[in-house]
Amino acid sequence: MDEHLPQIYRAFRANYADVANSLDQLAARVDEAGPLDQQTQRLVKLGIAVASESPGAVRSNVRKALNAGDSVDEIRHVAVLAITTCGFPTAIAGLGWIEQALQGVDAADD
Repeated sequence: MDEHLPQIYRAFRANYADVANSLDQLAARVDEAGPLDQQTQRLVKLGIAVASESPGAVRSNVRKALNAGDSVDEIRHVAVLAITTCGFPTAIAGLGWIEQALQGVDAADD
């Protein structure tokens, strides 16, 4: 999984291990704070990443959604849903980042 992490993020974790660990703990508490299952949480977080126009967060959340068991079609649907909320340009940009993260996944599913 480390091969997908940007160097700046890896450097942050190395230089500020206590802060990074605290963020990891906060993320775990946030995930446990409500009734949504892991698959739904991953799709919601992907939608937030698309809306915030963050390519790295989109790609990261695609990988995490796949690991949680979300399907490729469910992941793509998130970008389509963004059209009416975030606008077509944002949704299409998000879809492009999703497709980057999905490269090779469709072939593996066949």
